[in-house]
Amino acid sequence: MSDVAVVLLDRLAGGFEQARDPERAVGQAAYMRDRFPFLGLTSAVRRAQARRALAGLPAPAETDLADVAVACWARDEREFQQFACDYLIAHVGVPGPAFLDTAAELITTKSWWDTVDPLATRVVAGLVRRHPSLTARMDEWSEAADMWLVRTAILHQLHYREATDTDRLFGYCARQAGHRDFFVRKAIGWALRQHARTDPDAVRAFLAAHSGILSPLSIREAAKHL
Repeated sequence: MSDVAVVLLDRLAGGFEQARDPERAVGQAAYMRDRFPFLGLTSAVRRAQARRALAGLPAPAETDLADVAVACWARDEREFQQFACDYLIAHVGVPGPAFLDTAAELITTKSWWDTVDPLATRVVAGLVRRHPSLTARMDEWSEAADMWLVRTAILHQLHYREATDTDRLFGYCARQAGHRDFFVRKAIGWALRQHARTDPDAVRAFLAAHSGILSPLSIREAAKHL
């Protein structure tokens, strides 16, 4: 592990432990269906402790980002994974295309919406935007057996607005229209609803053409503001 990662993780663990709130942690774990243990930190407290841990440290290199993220994923408490997402988003312009493999590891490990969605819409989004060759990997993910990779492929263009590759967006949504999992169906609706802010006519046309295969959830979410 890099020196930056060692110092950062040591500071972070100390600060998180001092701010621990066991009573709040019970409610946080219940909200996440008891999938992960929590320290009981609010988002504001977590980010305040993160700022203290980061103070005076140099800007991270790609290896630092990977080391910190993987180390945070190895910790039990969910706040460490949430911190890692914030850390990667803050430095999304640093890593090269090979970092997508690290992102895939994070997306498919300890997977739930609270980490997958920021990784998809900010980290993977930034990588693909800066390295267009990675769109081929998104094509692969859109057909993956792992539903979280599918969700990521559908959502990675969420904030692209006019730069959205509509053929890919609509293609991914149509390809997974019959997916049985709630999180994929929800992602389809969310991605279409967001794109409707940029091109509502295109989304209306897509919904009309695919009304027979899209789930009611996807249609309802997509059409919320149309």
